[in-house]
Amino acid sequence: MTHARRRLLAAALALPLAARAQAPIVIKFSHVVAPDTPKGKAAQRFKELAEARTGGRVKIELYPNSQLYKDKEEMEALQLGSVQMLAPSLAKFGPLGVKEFEVFDLPFLFKDTAAFRAITEGPLGAELFRKLEPKGIKGLAYWDNGFQIMSANRPLRQVSDFQGLKMRIQSSKVLDAQMRALGAIPQVMAFSELRQALQTGLVDGTENAPSNLYTQKIHEVQKHMTLSNHGHLAYAVIVNKKFWDGLPGDIRGALEAAIKEATAYANAIASTENAAALQGIQASGRTTLHTPTPAEMNAWKKALMPVHQEMAPRVGKATIAAAYKAAGFVAPD
Repeated sequence: MTHARRRLLAAALALPLAARAQAPIVIKFSHVVAPDTPKGKAAQRFKELAEARTGGRVKIELYPNSQLYKDKEEMEALQLGSVQMLAPSLAKFGPLGVKEFEVFDLPFLFKDTAAFRAITEGPLGAELFRKLEPKGIKGLAYWDNGFQIMSANRPLRQVSDFQGLKMRIQSSKVLDAQMRALGAIPQVMAFSELRQALQTGLVDGTENAPSNLYTQKIHEVQKHMTLSNHGHLAYAVIVNKKFWDGLPGDIRGALEAAIKEATAYANAIASTENAAALQGIQASGRTTLHTPTPAEMNAWKKALMPVHQEMAPRVGKATIAAAYKAAGFVAPD
């Protein structure tokens, strides 16, 4: 081989390396809700901030509405590195083996948003994130999506109204116990399959934040919703730990700053988005919204308080005690 041919071959071999060096780092961010939900909007805000702060060295590819993976599949995909970032609801970590996260599913644990944030922004929230690291997952932030309400094709006022209803839940033993305590039959199902399941009668009702119910048009297949505020829906922004640790330090710092700003945005819009969703549901004329009386609410609380004791061995007594303290929880009379 001549010297000239050697130089040409070396140049040809070097080209892919140079091209790769200039190519942006791609982060696939998968989630299961619509782009116009608080989570969807926060993910879009993070994309814009991350790409701007890194000067285009990072490209965030968003995949909303279960385009890539359904509820059960996405966590495994993250651990395998098929996607780099997710924002699953906190109930998703129990099936992964980190059962302490199911403390967030305890009914009526939070009297208001401040009580919820006292946990996620405090020592307990940080401790729970540390428990994800042996699973190959790094927790970056908690995104709030407000209180949950109940829906069905019959009014849900009294506890007895739940008797025999098939209620869709996320895969959480606490949520399973909650529905059973109300006399309902819990049905674990991917969020992407919910609307059709309600339409066909495979399930009778569900629980979720108003913004998720409205953007998935659940109100079109449910005649009644009760503003129970019995649970609080939130997400954890997580990344594949190996991928995250392998990023250049300056890139990681820029992404942390982008996440912090996107988190402030997500938490700020949650209540207004849910209020707007309730207005949209009411304006549609398809669904009747019920506000429980104090007596009805107290009956719900009394029916559901045993779930706290029942789940203590699973969630951990120390975790529940720390959550009670941070949230200022007081059991109903």
